Amino acid sequence: MTASDEQVLVIPAARLEEAGVGRGLCCDVERCWPILLDPSQFAFLPRAQAEDDPSFKQLIPYVVLKHCDQVFAYTRGRAGSEKRLHELRSIGIGGHINPCDMKPGEHPYLAGMQRELREEIVLGAAFRNVCIGFIYDDSTPVGQVHLGVVHLFELSEPKVTRRETQLTQAGFAPIADLARNRANFETWSQFVLDYLRER
Repeated sequence: MTASDEQVLVIPAARLEEAGVGRGLCCDVERCWPILLDPSQFAFLPRAQAEDDPSFKQLIPYVVLKHCDQVFAYTRGRAGSEKRLHELRSIGIGGHINPCDMKPGEHPYLAGMQRELREEIVLGAAFRNVCIGFIYDDSTPVGQVHLGVVHLFELSEPKVTRRETQLTQAGFAPIADLARNRANFETWSQFVLDYLRER
């Protein structure tokens, strides 16, 4: 499947206004989750259309893998489908939710998050999954059409290996070191690094 014919999960942009989500990381998960992840509001659009229509927001799981004071970071290679993020550093694993994630008895967003993780990495440690918030960044063209759902996986051990070849220069590094070089990271990662540094 190419990016042009891929179907991606979207929600109406009005849901962000209803939830009170503005630019940056919104950590009011209890209030925002029922509004932003209500399956009755979900729709699928051709990705080519969704990338140019800010009246919809593409839901993206953004999983941050943390062990003690370190997080998993990588550089996005040129092989990735989102050309606007090539060669930027990132601490988030995830991607688009597709119709294949619509399974009986499962929340399509959560099913899509698990699929994306299986496709991109091999996770070899026990973990605790905590949703810490929602990221929106209308200062960039790519940010205007996406909404990130940030999950912090607290790992028992730093055992993560990349499965996707586009995840280059991958490995764990201290949060403080990554935060000092935040300008090299995509904006979503910058927001999360700021949050983690202040905890």
